[in-house]
Amino acid sequence: MIAPIVVAVIMVIYFVVYFAFLISILDGIWKYLLGIIPLAFTVLIIKVCAERINEIKKGEEDDIGKY
Repeated sequence: MIAPIVVAVIMVIYFVVYFAFLISILDGIWKYLLGIIPLAFTVLIIKVCAERINEIKKGEEDDIGKY
């Protein structure tokens, strides 16, 4: 159960740092557009991580076995 949390934290940090660098370089409307993208990715990553943790709690540790 630790792996999904670690991967989610690493991905969120990566997106925030990468887009913060881009935002600091660009001006105008691009700054606001690039601010929305990491926010959307962060919400999506947290949602997927929460779903995965719920699957693990239910006993579905191997999703590939269903297919």
